[in-house]
Amino acid sequence: MTTTVAATPAPAPAGQKTGRNGKPRTANLFKMLPLTPAIGLMLVFLAGPIGYCIYAAFTNMALTGNGAANVTFVGLDNFRKAFGSGAFTNAIWLTLIFTLLSAIIGQNTLGLGLSLLMRKSTKIVRNFVGTAVIGAWVLPEVVAAYLLSAFFNDDGTLNVMLRAVGLPGQDWLYAAPIIAVSLANIWRGTAFSMLVYSAALSEVPKEIEESAEMDGAGGWRRLVFVTLPMISRAIMTNLMLITLQTLSVFGLIYAMTRGGPGTKSQTLPLYMYEQAFSFSQIGYGTAIALVMLAIGAVFSLIYLRGLNAEAA
Repeated sequence: MTTTVAATPAPAPAGQKTGRNGKPRTANLFKMLPLTPAIGLMLVFLAGPIGYCIYAAFTNMALTGNGAANVTFVGLDNFRKAFGSGAFTNAIWLTLIFTLLSAIIGQNTLGLGLSLLMRKSTKIVRNFVGTAVIGAWVLPEVVAAYLLSAFFNDDGTLNVMLRAVGLPGQDWLYAAPIIAVSLANIWRGTAFSMLVYSAALSEVPKEIEESAEMDGAGGWRRLVFVTLPMISRAIMTNLMLITLQTLSVFGLIYAMTRGGPGTKSQTLPLYMYEQAFSFSQIGYGTAIALVMLAIGAVFSLIYLRGLNAEAA
């Protein structure tokens, strides 16, 4: 009977510093050399702009006037101004409403529903639905905004259909702009959730669902107690990604309503753009951007905790 002895790394020469793996630090540094270009690019194009935005948020930086010629440190004045502004508070609430309606409820639920239906449908139906939904996703944002504006305006397709069945129409972009842009974002972004859930459902063993059916579980019970728990990690991942994407939606809303009428659809990205570029207050605008970053971080932590709880 032979005994296998695990090989141990040779000890480093006396006086030479070693890393945690017992190898000389020079060897570890040599292995990291291929990563140097990537790290440099991240520092220049990711960490650099973030650091500059943090600096600008605490100054009076502006495109014109005194803030353009003499940039001075103003501490937390930009943040005090923001949280004391009714327009800023309104933008936060509209951002949360827009995210809840169009991402967490709309895209997530519709994407899951479509993926479940396509799973049971024929190949022809799957190809047709997939092409239609993904087609809306790949359209340029400005084109999608133009199409949805034509659909929701006073003489648009939606009102034509409502009047055809005897219901009153209205100018949705004026009467309920945040609802209109939320529906537009659902129409354009559902494809991502559908693809995520279709991939997750393809990994669910059919034997488990068939066993639950043989035990007497109906369709809804199998969905709630078997299918959804098995794709829970995909659900949390999808929610995190579409939430962060929706928080930063700018072009679709700007092209459809410009944040109006008034400020009825002015979410944080539009409010930040207005303050930074229309009113030339770069410092104040970047302070709002940091608030957006903090909101996104809070959502990310919530979803990551959910993912960690699922993994435990």
